[in-house]
Amino acid sequence: MDAFALENQSALVTGGASGIGAGVCVALARSGARVGVNYLSGKRDADALVRQIEGEGGKAIAIKADVADEGQVARMFERFVKAFGRIDILVANAGIQKDAPIERMTLAQWEAVMGSNATGQFLCAREAIRRFLAQPRSRNSRSRGKVICMSSVHEKIPWAGHVNYAASKGAVHSMMESLAQEVAGRGIRVNAVAPGAIRTPINASQRDTPAERRKLLKLIPYGRVGEPEDVASAVTWLASDASDYVVGATLFVDGGMALYPAFRGNG
Repeated sequence: MDAFALENQSALVTGGASGIGAGVCVALARSGARVGVNYLSGKRDADALVRQIEGEGGKAIAIKADVADEGQVARMFERFVKAFGRIDILVANAGIQKDAPIERMTLAQWEAVMGSNATGQFLCAREAIRRFLAQPRSRNSRSRGKVICMSSVHEKIPWAGHVNYAASKGAVHSMMESLAQEVAGRGIRVNAVAPGAIRTPINASQRDTPAERRKLLKLIPYGRVGEPEDVASAVTWLASDASDYVVGATLFVDGGMALYPAFRGNG
């Protein structure tokens, strides 16, 4: 069997209707996985993505759920398993930003970001692990199940004006490593991907003018903004048997942003 192939495996991608999530859904489907496209408000985008995957010969369904709601998460997994029979891969990608200087950041902004980005990943990872342990082991994967958490370079790099977002990604980092330590002995692999600047709607304002683009590129030693496909390739590798000995790792996909490029030339 091709080590990168995901045939006869089922993958649920939260926040899968647009941006990085959509790129991940397409990549997993092209590697042979049956894909669940989770969305909260982007039904039209989710349905269009399902049609795209099916038009390329893949299998996919769209599932609406708020990942920060425990009941909705449980129902999302129930619908996914009813459609595909089992779950082999969870990509916990859903996340939001609600930015503000600390003196103007509201509790509602803090709680919304922590709820989606941190609590949402916990709820989805917990449900996936429960199901990995309850279902028969697959003959199509060396591991019992794979969880891939979507983190950010800001699990490592402080980000003034985005305290809630950076804190949520720091939480994801620690949660991922603790989960990996806990469940590796039961055949479950938990890892993370930490994107840098990726060309998605969430950071479009940073690329609106040539001046803003030049400013952004100063933070990226490799000299280009990333594409959703860059992250999707990393996720697909972590979901495949090619990475079977990778446990509790964070793969930075950032063009070198986490290398603190401001310190080139001794700062």
